[in-house]
Amino acid sequence: MTRTFENATFGRPSMPAAYWDLGLDARSGVPNPLITESHARCEYLGLKPTDPCDFSAQILADFRVTLERNARLIAQATSVVEMLGKCVGNFGSMIVLTDGAGTILRTRCQSTFIEHAEKVALRPGVSWAESSKGTNAVGTALILETDMFVHGDEHYAHSNRILTCAASPIMDHAGNVIGVLDVSGDRRSFHPHTMMLVEMCARTIENHWFRDKFRHSMQLQFHTQVEAIGTAEEGIIAVGEEGKVLGTNRAALKLLEISASALRIQGLRMLFGLGFGELMDRLRLASFSPLKMRLSGNKEIYVRVCWSEATITANPSNLATPIVYAPTTITTPNGSALSKKASYQLDELDLGDEQVRSVTQKVRHVIDKDISILILGETGTGKELLANAIHQYSLRRDRPFVAINCASIPEQLVESELFGYEEGAFTGAKRKGSIGKLLQANGGTLFLDEIGDMPLSLQARLLRVIQERKVVPLGGHRSMDVDINLICATHCNLRESIDQKRFREDLYYRINGLSVRLPRLRDRTDLAALCQKILRDLAPGRVLSVQPVLMEAFLRYAWPGNLRQLNNVLKTAAVMACDTHEITAHHLADDFLDELAPLIADASVQRTDRTPVTSDLNGNWGGAKAPAFASTDNLEQLELSTIQRVLEACGGNVSSASKQLKISRNTIYRKLSKQD
Repeated sequence: MTRTFENATFGRPSMPAAYWDLGLDARSGVPNPLITESHARCEYLGLKPTDPCDFSAQILADFRVTLERNARLIAQATSVVEMLGKCVGNFGSMIVLTDGAGTILRTRCQSTFIEHAEKVALRPGVSWAESSKGTNAVGTALILETDMFVHGDEHYAHSNRILTCAASPIMDHAGNVIGVLDVSGDRRSFHPHTMMLVEMCARTIENHWFRDKFRHSMQLQFHTQVEAIGTAEEGIIAVGEEGKVLGTNRAALKLLEISASALRIQGLRMLFGLGFGELMDRLRLASFSPLKMRLSGNKEIYVRVCWSEATITANPSNLATPIVYAPTTITTPNGSALSKKASYQLDELDLGDEQVRSVTQKVRHVIDKDISILILGETGTGKELLANAIHQYSLRRDRPFVAINCASIPEQLVESELFGYEEGAFTGAKRKGSIGKLLQANGGTLFLDEIGDMPLSLQARLLRVIQERKVVPLGGHRSMDVDINLICATHCNLRESIDQKRFREDLYYRINGLSVRLPRLRDRTDLAALCQKILRDLAPGRVLSVQPVLMEAFLRYAWPGNLRQLNNVLKTAAVMACDTHEITAHHLADDFLDELAPLIADASVQRTDRTPVTSDLNGNWGGAKAPAFASTDNLEQLELSTIQRVLEACGGNVSSASKQLKISRNTIYRKLSKQD
């Protein structure tokens, strides 16, 4: 293909023979015309291979704007980057995410590669566009809109020839490049599989972006191989009213061998040979299993429909339609949306804690194997989050996930909530009856939290449902088939409850196919990453971090309410921090601040070197520490040292120190935070 660049035409037929010696494809040993074209473009722009490395970066204010503009891309890439980091972690490299112009947004770097990265300005805020850095994987991938592998001397600039880089562009549903994912490493130790991993992860980010973009629309997921549905290789079509095609991902166009515009014009009828209503009926009848279909060109594919909260309503009379409980949002004073309830994929639960990682690895082995899972752990440790993540990982992901807390419903109502009831079953019953949670979860997952508090009389009925897979509503006589995946959870010791005759032993063994225990928050080693994840979910449109000195206090706090308490603390702080990018002590609720005050004071005076929350403006996903604050203002230093001495004399009691100094507690926190 011949490409045009500012009135100069570059293509193999017109290039001088000497140019073909400039680049050899590192993987095949033959000349790479893409590298040759890139070198020619660099020469045309007046770049010289011997030019010194350009370390210039965006000023902080401009970089803030860049981060805010790309907050959605960063949020959707973070979990994928964590996964990629585990795959290439031992190869001495840096993972880089850039925006659509080539400016580095975020990096994840091994300590062994930091020195190399600094030599070539691989840092947030620096542009790696081809026009400024010469031939390189990021910049050239942006120009050509294709995956690029650039090894050693293939780089135009001599300073970059210590690198081997693999980059893949990230595109939106309209084919626009919105960013680039890159792995750069020492040319001597680069792994041959890296390019493939980068391509796969870039496609995964694209799919995350696509699903989020069309989260209010129905989506068709498909592939020629059934096992590829749900992977980075699956095709996705977003469908609107009356079957209108709203958008497709790249994989869909490749699988269908069609252009995006042609698919929008021809529509689903031309593709599947069926009207929209008939297609939906066939997909509904297939339940959560992929449906084998034949395209108009006689090509066979497997299709599964993903219903959105906008296209689904609760309809007890139609059990083929799942009931979805969509998370609500609140709005902060600056107008940004704040999610009320976070949702995690199974991979996203693993943020670095070995205990949690062990749990996720165990449950993966039994998902979709008809094995019941029992989740143990203190109240607030995230048992429902894990259950939901298991559901999302399973083949039932597009069917209902229904949760019921057995401890929060009055004993006399638990049975009717679980089994439902017919009209007139008891005084106060609804005129048309109620379907019950078991039937609401039909085809999907039922999560019974705090099952240890379920009344003993009800346990026998539940056991019968699990064994016979049939439900009889209260006041009814006709049994109804039910197909559910059951996940249970409890903070109780069920074996003790069995000994005390408060829990049936036969039910215990039926629900305990695999038991896993979630650790208490104070026992976890991933608190900083967890805060980052929660803030990203709470405020997806903002770049928000926890002040390092406050994070030190968080790390020392006992968190008796576990994850539930942490989530509430950060939710309040995120709303209060409406005009800033950093959460400090000023943004905490007074009662929690009273508990945390001694720990904040201790962290301020005797702070240890810990890694801060990595969603800050340093642009690091993990690994690099932020420099400590160092003031040149003697008066300010004197003021700070005075506060520290009084705090030490008061045993870290901020209230006592504020009285002696005759200043407010908030002033003390603000002054101490400046030393960070």
